[in-house]
Amino acid sequence: MSQAVKVFVPRDAAALAVGADAVAAMLQAECARRGLAVELVRNGSRGMFWLEPLVEVATPHGRVAYGPVAAEDVPGLLDAGLLHGGAHALSLGPTEQIPFLAKQERLTFRRMGVTDPLSLDDYAAHEGWEGLRRALALDGAAIVEQVTQSGLRGRGGAAFPAGIKWKTVLQAGAAQKYVVCNADEGDSGTFSDRMVMEGDPYMLIEGMAIAALAVGATRGYVYIRSEYPHAIAAMREAIARAEAAGFLGANLCGSGRAFHLEVRKAAGSYVCGEETAMLESLEGKRGIVRAKPPLPAVAGLFGQPSVINNVITLASVPLILARGAAFYRDYGMGRSRGTLPFQLAGNVRQGGLVEKAFGLTLRELLHDFGGGTASGRPIKAVQVGGPLGTYVPPSQWDIPLDYEAYAAVGAVLGHGGIVVHDDTADMSRLARYAMEFCAIESCGKCTPCRIGSTRGVEVIDRIRNNQNRAQQVHLLRDLCDTMVHGSLCAMGGMTPYPVLSALNHYPQDFGLETPDQQAA
Repeated sequence: MSQAVKVFVPRDAAALAVGADAVAAMLQAECARRGLAVELVRNGSRGMFWLEPLVEVATPHGRVAYGPVAAEDVPGLLDAGLLHGGAHALSLGPTEQIPFLAKQERLTFRRMGVTDPLSLDDYAAHEGWEGLRRALALDGAAIVEQVTQSGLRGRGGAAFPAGIKWKTVLQAGAAQKYVVCNADEGDSGTFSDRMVMEGDPYMLIEGMAIAALAVGATRGYVYIRSEYPHAIAAMREAIARAEAAGFLGANLCGSGRAFHLEVRKAAGSYVCGEETAMLESLEGKRGIVRAKPPLPAVAGLFGQPSVINNVITLASVPLILARGAAFYRDYGMGRSRGTLPFQLAGNVRQGGLVEKAFGLTLRELLHDFGGGTASGRPIKAVQVGGPLGTYVPPSQWDIPLDYEAYAAVGAVLGHGGIVVHDDTADMSRLARYAMEFCAIESCGKCTPCRIGSTRGVEVIDRIRNNQNRAQQVHLLRDLCDTMVHGSLCAMGGMTPYPVLSALNHYPQDFGLETPDQQAA
């Protein structure tokens, strides 16, 4: 009997949403009917969502991709020699040579789409557990030093140096410490955390285990967004398999060190993406923001010292330990070291995930990777950094994507989410939506956020209806200033970012004169 040919069909949520399961079922049924030996691998997504479902076949010359494939395309693909990489209208050639992929620097996402996400053998064959093994040979301070020297900063949005946070927890005296992964990925246009948990879950498990060894923690929790059922299922299964294989549990890799890891399903609250509200939720309380100090690194989960990082931060750690801090630090620019997985969404022709070193520009992302808008119309505005991020106008598209460069113009990179709008977008409506979103999602603990957002919706409505417009614009700016400086957390503190950027860069959408009109 001929050797089975490996065929890959993703089981990532984005691929499932467009029929990947039907494609996989048709492939198996049609190959069985024709007597063709195939080994079907349900891999993660490569992050080229406009090509999903993306079918790949292993050939002697590497993997060849076809997409987007519908179930009804399968018989024709097999007729054309799919199992040998044959020519077909849906053929995209060698996967690694697709320009969207070939131009990336995939460090954290290097296994994404390559391996079977739940296969321990696959993970080990692609540098898995190397970082953990190196960490087991070091003491906590040496592990923290590697993370510090790499320049890794929090990828959840705050960009706080991970090494400093870990050092604080290491030096805190306590009988019990925790590692908490914030996987409550609620920002619009973001999906990199979900892709990691569904497409390479052992990488996150390994990163959390290394963090535990670094600070002396024995328990960890992954707090996953409730709207991510596939990620929750994948993480639970991966944790069970890793524990059975000795990579988690009472005796980590035979070292005598313990690290127990559990999944916690989030409560469907956007504000629980804020670390202290997440801790309240994990403790079984209402998810509202805590006042700081004390910092969670000193008094976090159940009042104990806790490392809290997001998925991408922790998933970046195994490579840093495996290849050394200098390897990771050599990517990026300034104080922004390594890579960030940028997520292209909204009105964009080629939506998906782009992992690049810090320093490329938004213009490169939008055109070289995104291919412009899906509608074919000109791009008008781009929201960078989630629903609390600024709208970046074309005049700022050539600023390097770097934490400090964006902060200098009052913008944020956040979690790397990028949402594209074409020239039909009404920026006054989007500004109103930002205030309304805050009003709905506010935890209600502080007045500037709870009341300010409600008043913000009312003020923007009066501006849009030309009710004392000049006076109301002045009032809106005052209100935004109060929210920025008076809110307890970023929910109220950053909602003014999209509002003011829309008002400043697109005044005509609010019925205001542009600077050119005023000069005339």
